[in-house]
Amino acid sequence: MILFRKRMKKNSPDIIKSSGKRVKFSFSKLRRSLLKSGATKAMVSHIIDEIRDELYHGISTKEVYNRAFALLKDYKGAYASRYGLKKAIYELGPSGFPFEKYVAEILSIQGYENSLNEILQGKCVSHEVDIIAYKDSKRHLIECKFHNEEGRNCDVKIPLYIHSRFEDIYLNEHHKEPGQGWLVTNTRFTSDAITYGNCVGIKLLSWDLPKGESLKELIDRSGAYPITTSTLLSAEEKDFLLKRGVVLGRHVLEKPFLLDHQGISETRKNRIISEFKMLCNTGKCDEK
Repeated sequence: MILFRKRMKKNSPDIIKSSGKRVKFSFSKLRRSLLKSGATKAMVSHIIDEIRDELYHGISTKEVYNRAFALLKDYKGAYASRYGLKKAIYELGPSGFPFEKYVAEILSIQGYENSLNEILQGKCVSHEVDIIAYKDSKRHLIECKFHNEEGRNCDVKIPLYIHSRFEDIYLNEHHKEPGQGWLVTNTRFTSDAITYGNCVGIKLLSWDLPKGESLKELIDRSGAYPITTSTLLSAEEKDFLLKRGVVLGRHVLEKPFLLDHQGISETRKNRIISEFKMLCNTGKCDEK
């Protein structure tokens, strides 16, 4: 077994990404993502040893993720919740509206005032804008592109379309307020989409872009974890909360009585509340 582990360290197996691309498995990348969940170095080392023994050529990234998630959950649900953040955002729903509201909540924590789904008149036609965000006397028009499947990234057609809509709105405004058009996605942008967005001045915000201010980093810093990160709530309970505008874990802490509406026992309710307190670092979650 020890010889096998050494061999796998030297020659990492090929794994299949959600896009279908075959790449070499990265133990260092797995270690970094596990450590970001809050797990200790000892826990992470144990999990990596477990996964190393189970790897084989052609394994999917989804299989590796599911195994790491299960092992983290054995230690503590909150660790698994943080590790499963990306998957949790996919679970916000097929309509995309909970994602728009979720982005608006993240911006609110950053100091923006927001309005959702407003109709603005362009020079040619009217447009419904997902989010209008205000900060420092600037107005930002924001469109959200939500994908509920892995491997579907935003290609150049999306910023092309969004830019044309923003331009039509701006052409109709004689005294345009200073600001910037944004495009936000829960996945990634293709290289052409990034090049075009930078060229025309659209701010692109995705799972991993821009570095230091990406969607993942903003969530981690602010503790703005969605309720779908919970390992204790059922799919039905999450859907119930989302339909009532409860998007963030901190919202559950502010309105714990909503858990009573689903007939959740006091014992389980306390466990759910404890999970969300740990997830969003309590102090940040208690801020109004």
